[in-house]
Amino acid sequence: MRIGGVPEHFNLPWKLAIADNAFAGTGLDVEFIDYPGGTGAMTAALRDHELEAAIVLTEGAVLDILNGSGNRLVSIYVESPLVWGIHVAAGGPVTAVKEGQRVAISRFGSGSHLIAVVDAMMRGFAPATMEFVVVDTIDGARTALAEGRADIFLWERQMTQPLVDSGEFRRIGEREVPWPAFVTSARNDFLETNADALRTVLAIVATYCQKLKDGEESTQLISDACGIAQADAERWLAGVRWTNDGQQPTAALERITSALISQGAVEPTATIDKVWCGN
Repeated sequence: MRIGGVPEHFNLPWKLAIADNAFAGTGLDVEFIDYPGGTGAMTAALRDHELEAAIVLTEGAVLDILNGSGNRLVSIYVESPLVWGIHVAAGGPVTAVKEGQRVAISRFGSGSHLIAVVDAMMRGFAPATMEFVVVDTIDGARTALAEGRADIFLWERQMTQPLVDSGEFRRIGEREVPWPAFVTSARNDFLETNADALRTVLAIVATYCQKLKDGEESTQLISDACGIAQADAERWLAGVRWTNDGQQPTAALERITSALISQGAVEPTATIDKVWCGN
């Protein structure tokens, strides 16, 4: 089973489990593949059968399914909401979020794209006035901001902290979204014969999540593995809540669907009927 995820601290439990050969006996040969391009890149890989499953942003996964991908959500992976930092070039002229700015995004349909639109709507801005600059990865965003091709960039706050600390980025705001941060999405054809095995794998990963949450040396491990300061790792670890909840989070999915309809990203008649595995 090829499963994708962003190369961030959230997914460290997967890498620890693979290093321990923890999935032997599950019936699946598990390969974790880093996707720096984020959720949009992974939903495309699922559609193209380059992955069987992926750890993706909840809103991006729902968008993908409502637009007919044929994938299904299997479980919540991180139930705590994601906090997005809003960044500009530290030495540049932009000092505030304004309507009509050029926004760096990894790709259309990605979390950086969707949350930028959510942020604009919550500020009362018209999304139609936004200009999006596709940059693929965080390194692409660094270049776009430095060269003045984009004005702002939204990305997970903790992952950009080293760039803020170094003086390359300036954080001018934050946006917390009102739903679980990450879910496990899988191709429906894969789930038809492997749903139980996947759930076994997810249960094993959950034990590694708990070990990381409780471990005395976890902050040092996260700091070393992810290249962030130990104090930042400690603060992040205190706030993150992993889970392996296989129950459909109906209210959260409906909030996301409503937001996507408001953005014009899905049809006005879209419902969550076919989003969760088993429905």
